[in-house]
Amino acid sequence: MTIKEAQELVDHWIQTTGVRYFNELTNTAMLMEEVGEVARIMARQYGEQSFKKSDKEVNLADEMADVLFVLICLANQTGIDLTDALEKNLHKKSIRDSERHKNNEKLNRP
Repeated sequence: MTIKEAQELVDHWIQTTGVRYFNELTNTAMLMEEVGEVARIMARQYGEQSFKKSDKEVNLADEMADVLFVLICLANQTGIDLTDALEKNLHKKSIRDSERHKNNEKLNRP
């Protein structure tokens, strides 16, 4: 699936199942919530925090998909073509960081 197809699929789902988009502020708050859930799993699964008894079975892939879904909702409702945005962003990073990471001694340690 392309990013464009994902944006179209989410829009179709919103129009047919979700009734309408939540407003941009609500979706921004929801995005922060979903990113927090990813961070919580990462801290427990890959970091030093331990899981709590109250933690349900965690599914990192599902939580990342939740982040992507809400991000796509925000892009759709604000008229952003994420394919174009990502291509421009990678171009910017390629110019700005062409030597930066190669010269970062922290990244070149064994």
